[in-house]
Amino acid sequence: MSTAPSEAIPSEAAPSGTTPSSTAPPSEGAGLTTGALARRLGVAPTTLRSWDRRYGIGPAVRADGRHRRWRPDDVAVLEAMCRLTSAGVPPAEAARAAKAGTTGGDPTDGTTASTGRTDEHPDRPEHPEPPEHPEPPRPVGRSRAAGALPLGRDVRQECRGLARAAVRLDAPAVEDQLGEAVERHGLTVAWQEVMVPTLHAVGRKWASSDDRYVEVEHLLSWHVSTVLRRAARPLTEPLAAPGAVMLACVPGEQHTLPLEALNAGLARLGVPARMFGAAVPAEALTAAVRRLGPAAVVLWAQSRSTASTALARHLADTRWGVSGARRSPTVVLGGPGWAGRPIPGMPRPAGLREALNLLTGARPGSPTVPPGV
Repeated sequence: MSTAPSEAIPSEAAPSGTTPSSTAPPSEGAGLTTGALARRLGVAPTTLRSWDRRYGIGPAVRADGRHRRWRPDDVAVLEAMCRLTSAGVPPAEAARAAKAGTTGGDPTDGTTASTGRTDEHPDRPEHPEPPEHPEPPRPVGRSRAAGALPLGRDVRQECRGLARAAVRLDAPAVEDQLGEAVERHGLTVAWQEVMVPTLHAVGRKWASSDDRYVEVEHLLSWHVSTVLRRAARPLTEPLAAPGAVMLACVPGEQHTLPLEALNAGLARLGVPARMFGAAVPAEALTAAVRRLGPAAVVLWAQSRSTASTALARHLADTRWGVSGARRSPTVVLGGPGWAGRPIPGMPRPAGLREALNLLTGARPGSPTVPPGV
């Protein structure tokens, strides 16, 4: 799995006319500081120091004998360590594998790659030190943090790995982890318990960091969209009941990912849907309803400023069909923009699974949503 591109690190060669010395302090170009490397990897500087103490994953050179300077080989080991821990490998095992993977050693032979030492506990440094701030044990499958992102206390382990990969801008890892979450848990669980918490964490970090994390949010959103579209493959036979479901954002609304998740879920259930995406003009929505004759129209509004009760009522009153048998769609309100603005006859599902149950349960003979969807 590829990682984020390495930062350019100038050559270690001494300037012309000088004699290199092993005791001379390295210059700023001699390697990354701990803070710079922590920002690059998306972990806390204290984490890097803890890994150095506990597992012997430290820089080969220290300026003035004290300050850490991380060379390209050191960075490669830490990138491997981050990938392994993000995938849920225990830190001690990840450290052995990371060091062996970059030196050609065998991670199971009990020999550390950095010192060649063999003992009963190869995952411990020769002189172990207690951590400055001991961490409480984490429940299996859950994580309390994800590098620099504020994920909160109760999230799935996959959120932690996904957040770290996103902060590193490691696109292949992000897409692999998203696809694996869908395969392992099904679309609805992957969306509600992996994708949404991580997207929210990135959004909170962006909002509190003067737009510093916008590139992380854009990359993560792009790959979430890619995986959702790939997941939109039928898992069941198409339903016999006529009438598609229209999915559209209200005018002025650009947030489409929740509708993309709903579109993928409907596709996996064999429900025909028409996805119109972001900021659909009111007249275009009306024309589409009259042309398609949909069973339902889902209107997404992320904010109260875009939610229009007048538009929702107008679409609910739009009719089609021959005289004497004219029909109108069920309008379903999606998104936090509709909160506190209930409209009689227009349901507002609380999540993806509830929306799928609502849209399939209204159709004659249709099943409830299977757990794998």
